Amino acid sequence: MTAISDVSGLVAVVTGGASGIGRGIAQRLVERGAHVVIADIEKGPLDAVAEEIGAVGLRTDVSDAASVQALAEQVVDRFGKVHLLFNNAGVAPEAGLAEMTLADWRWILDVNLHGVIHGVHAFLPLLKEHGEPAYLVNTSSMGGFVADMPGLGAYATTKFAVMGLTEALAQELRREDSNVTAAVLAPGTVRSNIARSLRTRPADADTSSFVQNDISQNAELAALRWLDPAEVGDIVLAALARGESHIVTHPEWYPMVAEHSAAIEAAFGRAAGTHKGEL
Repeated sequence: MTAISDVSGLVAVVTGGASGIGRGIAQRLVERGAHVVIADIEKGPLDAVAEEIGAVGLRTDVSDAASVQALAEQVVDRFGKVHLLFNNAGVAPEAGLAEMTLADWRWILDVNLHGVIHGVHAFLPLLKEHGEPAYLVNTSSMGGFVADMPGLGAYATTKFAVMGLTEALAQELRREDSNVTAAVLAPGTVRSNIARSLRTRPADADTSSFVQNDISQNAELAALRWLDPAEVGDIVLAALARGESHIVTHPEWYPMVAEHSAAIEAAFGRAAGTHKGEL
């Protein structure tokens, strides 16, 4: 397993880098001497943030495999290699599962899951080929551990998938003693633009059931600890220095994960009891 404590001089790519967690990670990487490329679908904010933090901005639609492949090629043309990839772009609109259209499903899966798959497909060979220590971090969510979030069932579906993809990839890389380590980032409440996800949905999209509520205005959620994106950047870089495969921003949320795990354990216990009774 690779640990990277010094990112100075390394080449890093951050998708969804024009706002929120992506911007926070990119900012901390730049401050510590990395060569940073931020990719985002919104060109105006992308150009502004790139200039502000000292990164290179390349417009990219992560839902489009060709766009992500073009991003990879541009990064290599400019810097020669890539050491760090953060598949971070994501959306979180709200809708009940029963009300969602197939177009709704396609959009959220294209961004949150296929966007990560496209990043892994385009960049993993580049992270491997130079043989130097490298890291691939996919952003899931606390919603990738527990799906108890009203209106965010589709979001949880994608984040569970990202969790599984990343854990499987991490095991494959360990078995082959790769120079690349894969990690999954599971953030809790962070001040970001994800509450405005619908702004990036194509204008010609079919009729949708999605709505967009600002979860920071929810009384229950507002009482939780909210992090600034740069704080998440600090947490992520500290985790890379320790060689971690799971990066959590809100350890105080573990009880809900433990409750979920306990329910699964109880199910296995009941199944074992039933099996014994049949013998």
